[in-house]
Amino acid sequence: MKRATRIPILGGAKAFVLHRPHANLTAIIRQLSAIGLSAIDCWPELPPEALGADFVFFDVDLGFDEQFPWAPGEAPIPIIALIGSEAPGRIEWALSHNADAQLLKPVGNSGVYSALLIARQSFAARRRLADEIAMLQARVAERQTIVRAVAALSSQGIDDERAYAQLRSLAMGWQVHLEEAARRVVAMTEKEGGIDQSHRA
Repeated sequence: MKRATRIPILGGAKAFVLHRPHANLTAIIRQLSAIGLSAIDCWPELPPEALGADFVFFDVDLGFDEQFPWAPGEAPIPIIALIGSEAPGRIEWALSHNADAQLLKPVGNSGVYSALLIARQSFAARRRLADEIAMLQARVAERQTIVRAVAALSSQGIDDERAYAQLRSLAMGWQVHLEEAARRVVAMTEKEGGIDQSHRA
């Protein structure tokens, strides 16, 4: 049985609301204050200090890329789209920013709390996935480096199996991980045009 997701405490968090003065803005600020968040409204763009916030709400209807101090789809904090218009172009623009949650306008007396919780969880999941992808890409790159190192060693007239064994021996002699040994071998090959006997373990 899957464990229930623990509801985080949001009191004390800081939220920026990127929206022109409007009744929707007033409703969001009121809800954020009631939940215990510090709310800051701004328009037409986010100030640099928004990078230190816990959440950002942004208006989809009048929004544009230059409002943000990050590239589209690369928000470093949870972001919540405020959607009023269902024009395809506006929805497409909102999607390009990978919002972690959405809140439909007109904003009433509820909805902000659930949007905050969903945004925080979606953002955390997105970061975990990005970290996993980065780790896998690094592992693939390391394996490619090992293959290059084995190829460099086997160019001295030994087969791949013996070259791999030699790489392992070098790693043990240098007291480093196999990947680091492979990086050294590749670096020496590129610098010297081959592995000198003096570099062997």
